[in-house]
Amino acid sequence: MDLERSSGVQLHLTSLPGGRLGREAYGFVDWLHAAGQSWWQMLPVGPPGRGRSPYKSPSAFAAWRGLLADPAAPVTAAERERFREGHAAWIGSWETVAGPRAAADQVRFQREWTALRSYAAGRGVRLIGDLPIYVARDGADQRAHPGLFRADLQAGVPPDAFSATGQLWGNPLYDWPALQRTGYRWWVERLRRMSELFDLARIDHFRAFTAAWAVPRGARDARGGRWRRGPGIAPFRAARRELGDLQLIAEDLGVITPGVERLRRALGVPGMAVLQFAFDPAEPGTVHWPEHHRRDLVLYTGTHDNDTLRGWWDGLPPERRALAEHAVRGYDDPEPWWRVIRLAHDSPAALAMVPAQDVLGLGSQARMNHPGRERGQWRWRLRPGQLTRAHAERLRAVTARAGRLAGS
Repeated sequence: MDLERSSGVQLHLTSLPGGRLGREAYGFVDWLHAAGQSWWQMLPVGPPGRGRSPYKSPSAFAAWRGLLADPAAPVTAAERERFREGHAAWIGSWETVAGPRAAADQVRFQREWTALRSYAAGRGVRLIGDLPIYVARDGADQRAHPGLFRADLQAGVPPDAFSATGQLWGNPLYDWPALQRTGYRWWVERLRRMSELFDLARIDHFRAFTAAWAVPRGARDARGGRWRRGPGIAPFRAARRELGDLQLIAEDLGVITPGVERLRRALGVPGMAVLQFAFDPAEPGTVHWPEHHRRDLVLYTGTHDNDTLRGWWDGLPPERRALAEHAVRGYDDPEPWWRVIRLAHDSPAALAMVPAQDVLGLGSQARMNHPGRERGQWRWRLRPGQLTRAHAERLRAVTARAGRLAGS
């Protein structure tokens, strides 16, 4: 996959002023167009799970009714049946969990989504989705296909910069040999669904296709886990046979081995870098440092799991602050977060992404998520009119100077 030099903004649908599709979503597309942006990236659009997390959805396929602008819009029996026929691989199991109105809600979402995506395309804006690697325990997918999941293990990651005890996600791990015996049918259908909804999709925790951190079920934290081998390229090859080229971003953050890098290169998809992970004197050789950026990257100032740029900058220890100041010394913006945004846009990375909070220069109170915490997350929302024309003009100027302007 060959991404053109471009840029975009990350903002989840629930962070729109109304928290759903409709007028505010179209308004944000207009703002992106005015700002010269090519991409709108959002978090998973499925029904949120425990703690409001979009990464623990009870369905890997269904869209959330809570995102509908008009949840009472009429739906005919013929529309429901057409949707069931076109999505037979998953809609029945979702109806079992969500009830008799589930198919009608998916029809409503498809209408609203198709209209928004068409409008965005007309304004030169494409949509990036997010595909969580795992499903929720006891959700529709595990109930419908219990043999595809390990009942004795749960997902997580080992101790890292976010947590000294690791992260215990609690999602069931896949039984990859069982999936192989089906020709990876469940994964083919999942990638088909993503390609229906988005122009490009980020695969969360991509490294689990090489090896996943497996924690015994019942453990209190993730320290007692161990790495278990993943399926490698096989699910993607199965999907390509039916779907053609896959428009993906590999979220290859964390403990990345040569095997993970080989898999990403074999797929021909870009990886990720995050500027907030740079400037650590203890880790000078990582891809996050500006001097190590390359074209086959999607570069983020920060993700939904990071602090805002302003909060991050304010909390930098002196040694890291000095290194970051040196990296942005060529920019004269009075606000340090805008200097970092300009650094991101000037990177050789093909795609530069900036969360809306960073465009606004908001502090840590606007952070979307603290990994490892369950309460109080995923709640940040824009105020009406908070993203102004002045913000759009400033971002457009940065984008143009960096040669990333949409249509250029």
